[in-house]
Amino acid sequence: MKKVLIANRGAAATRILRATQALGLEAVIVYSDADADLPYVREARESYCLGPSPASHSYLNQDAILDCMRRSGADALHPGYGFLSENSAFARRIEEAGYCFIGPSSKWLEVLGHKASAREFVRKYGLELGASTPVLPKHDLDAVRAAAKNLGYPVLIKPAGGGGGIGMVPVHGEAELEAGWHKANQLAEKAFSDSSLYLERYVKSPRHIEFQFLADRHGNVISLFERDCSTQRRYQKVIEESPAFALDRSAVNAMADKLRGVLSEVGYDVIGTVEMLYTPETGFSFLEINTRLQVEHAVTEAVTGVDLVQAQIRLAAGEPLSAVIQKAPEVNGHAIEARIYAEDPVRFFPSPGVLNEFDFPHGMPGIRIETGYAQGNTVTSFYDPMVAKIVAWGRDRTEAIARLQGALAATRIQGIKTNIPMISRVLASAVFAAGGMKVDGLSAVLNEQAMPKVETTKENVAI
Repeated sequence: MKKVLIANRGAAATRILRATQALGLEAVIVYSDADADLPYVREARESYCLGPSPASHSYLNQDAILDCMRRSGADALHPGYGFLSENSAFARRIEEAGYCFIGPSSKWLEVLGHKASAREFVRKYGLELGASTPVLPKHDLDAVRAAAKNLGYPVLIKPAGGGGGIGMVPVHGEAELEAGWHKANQLAEKAFSDSSLYLERYVKSPRHIEFQFLADRHGNVISLFERDCSTQRRYQKVIEESPAFALDRSAVNAMADKLRGVLSEVGYDVIGTVEMLYTPETGFSFLEINTRLQVEHAVTEAVTGVDLVQAQIRLAAGEPLSAVIQKAPEVNGHAIEARIYAEDPVRFFPSPGVLNEFDFPHGMPGIRIETGYAQGNTVTSFYDPMVAKIVAWGRDRTEAIARLQGALAATRIQGIKTNIPMISRVLASAVFAAGGMKVDGLSAVLNEQAMPKVETTKENVAI
């Protein structure tokens, strides 16, 4: 591997570009018309325009990306997250063209990247699953109604071809089903070029716990612990942290060991995250496997010291796990990530516009900033509205929270609305402090009448 084409945008492209540079690899950036002025495009030595701004004409355009592979002479492709990162047909085209796909082998994207087939696959290995359906006929609403009635309301409509909470639509009764089905179809097609859907029984008030794994192509798998991603809005993660707080460590460790054993037994490779729902009554139940790098990977990097992107590249190139991870990783301290979205902090509507001011507190101890934007850039409505991630590390959870609060308070963004006020309210809430956030609990936290303030003194912010 000598030259990597980065088939993504924004913070993902910036992060992967940094990893290729650290490994001494050449990098190729691809971009849409809307992204032509973003800083990582200018930073790259070689870049190619994929086409018009809509994702279907650019970041989801397989032919255009393959053409850029040939024109650039790249020998590997990193798909980042979202877009085509879990598209097995695309990964197979990359492999068959003689290139390295920097992710799990296409067979694993076909089996596990497809969310409905992944559930059937892991069922064979004794993992607990909530009730769900197979992929349902797109245009047969009678079949969809019958399946929902058999499953029992409320149900969750979910895309089979991609994850990240995109396209998930809760339905509480039959009167909502048709509109919800059409909405989920449109969102899934726009985000993943795959509108296949299935139904899952809605689980009330779970925590969302995910387990990170790395694997080589020689049968070895290692666990890099877990992340708690329970703070969500509309099934999109907003705050993630590691390790999970206020959970039975023996139960968490036992689940990590069980999942590692399953992935090792089947010969899974490169990188993956197993997402689980947790309630005290039912314990852990399987949700999905993300066969790619996660948006929130930096949280794990902060507590383990392992560069997941560099590791992913090296493992995809065929290096053994023992060469990539030479010492068994341990958890050091606590890390929390906040996703900064260009959106109204109350109604969560997108807020595109020009970044008249875009300034982050660089140099604060324990703070890491991930973004693909700079001051003067335009945030468009064509893509996911995330504009940055702020990751805070602390010696313990209290310090990590305080540092993140300090970083948010020092952030200056003008020209668009952001969700920073909402994140700050969550971090200051009694529920979050106690580790009590649930997937469907954001509204209750934001509606608290009196939320205690976490003091951000010089001592506990460490600035």
